[in-house]
Amino acid sequence: MKALTANRLIDGEVVFWRGGRWIETFPEAELFADDDPAAQGALAVGLAQPTVVVEPYLIDVIEAPGGFAPVSYRERLRALGPTNEPTHGKQAEGGAGVEAILAATGAARSTGRVDLIRRK
Repeated sequence: MKALTANRLIDGEVVFWRGGRWIETFPEAELFADDDPAAQGALAVGLAQPTVVVEPYLIDVIEAPGGFAPVSYRERLRALGPTNEPTHGKQAEGGAGVEAILAATGAARSTGRVDLIRRK
């Protein structure tokens, strides 16, 4: 599975793609099958929005206990918000989606980010 992520240009907030717009929470993000051409279409739309988001890319997503979570540790941190204090950021909102991210394990790299680096 894949999800599309970027940082919003105006404030640096981590955002995720869902149904043609950027949202702030990973649990609500649109998930794509690995071979779904819609993922590349969404990425193309994101790349065509340089005044809205910075460097959109696809991340790998796995099923975790209680829901879905990014594969890489880095992307899990981005999805939770600032990690300096558990009462700050997206993690403070709680819920099943946040619990699924917190329950995920492993530290695999996202192939989407590696591909983005290779393009440069």
